[in-house]
Amino acid sequence: MAVIRRILHPTDFSPASRPAFRKALELAKTHRAQLLVAHVLSMLPVIPDAYVPPNVWDELQRGQRITGQRQLGRLVAKARAAGARASGFLLDIGVTHERIVRLARARRVDVIVMGTHG
Repeated sequence: MAVIRRILHPTDFSPASRPAFRKALELAKTHRAQLLVAHVLSMLPVIPDAYVPPNVWDELQRGQRITGQRQLGRLVAKARAAGARASGFLLDIGVTHERIVRLARARRVDVIVMGTHG
C-alpha cells in the first residue's frame, strides 16, 4: 500500500463539494496525512460595454478574496477540530484545473479528492 502524506481537496464551497471534503478529511485522519484545502478565485463577471471604475473593480476583487479566505478558514478550522493537520490555499484567478494541478505538483500531493460538481 502506498504511503499517503498529502491530500488536496479543491473546493468551490458549494453544497456539492461537501461530500468530497468529508472524504478528504476521513482519508487525512486515517493516513495521518496533511490535508490541503484549496479554492481558486474565479473571474468576476464582466458586463459587455459597461465601464467599471478601477477603484470599484479593486473593491470587488478584495471582497471576493476576503470571502474566499473566510470560507477557506472555516473548512481548515473544521478539519483541525476533527483532528487533521490542515492548511488552506487561496489560489489566484486562472484556469481552475491548471491552478489545482500546479498546487498539487508544487506541494507533492499524493491524492486529490474532489467532487464531480463543486
